[in-house]
Amino acid sequence: MNHKINIDAQEIPFIIECEDILLREYMVKDVDAIFKITHEPEIRQFLPGWDVPREQRLEWLTNYEIVENRQFLQAVQNGGDVGQLRLRLAMVLKATDECIGWCNTGPKEELPQPNREIMYGISNQHYNKGYTTQAVRALIQFLFQNTSERELSALAVLHNHASNKVIQKCGFKYVGEIELEQERHHLYKLRRES
Repeated sequence: MNHKINIDAQEIPFIIECEDILLREYMVKDVDAIFKITHEPEIRQFLPGWDVPREQRLEWLTNYEIVENRQFLQAVQNGGDVGQLRLRLAMVLKATDECIGWCNTGPKEELPQPNREIMYGISNQHYNKGYTTQAVRALIQFLFQNTSERELSALAVLHNHASNKVIQKCGFKYVGEIELEQERHHLYKLRRES
């Protein structure tokens, strides 16, 4: 999978193509979809604190997330050492261009090094269609082929069976349980082959 990385924000955004979805770098037009999804009961349950007011979501998107995406993609273009940078990608249905979730990567400070996490969220209207698995697999492949990252982590709350299933389907190996923010999580790791 080859990806042309444009670092000029005026050009076509960075995209990873999957079977049914696209992973596309965040754009300002995603704010309403992301805001709506973060207020769904399932997202609020498993990602508390993501359900901020729309104004806060817009500020984060425009002043931090889009800016850091550009820095991440520049680092990839400059040799692949992405350090502590994060990449946030919208999960977009090919058929409708609708933003239905996200698939992101970045350091998880609470984990021992190396601590680059893959994390995701999807609208409850699109559960059980394989979209999240497609997104996670595509992001893993991109990171291992285009960055210096050699190991990735994934976390799921013990009772989030769907998320645990996605992580396992994507090849992550179970490491054990860890407590974060007063809740038990399954911790998984995936290492790049040679």
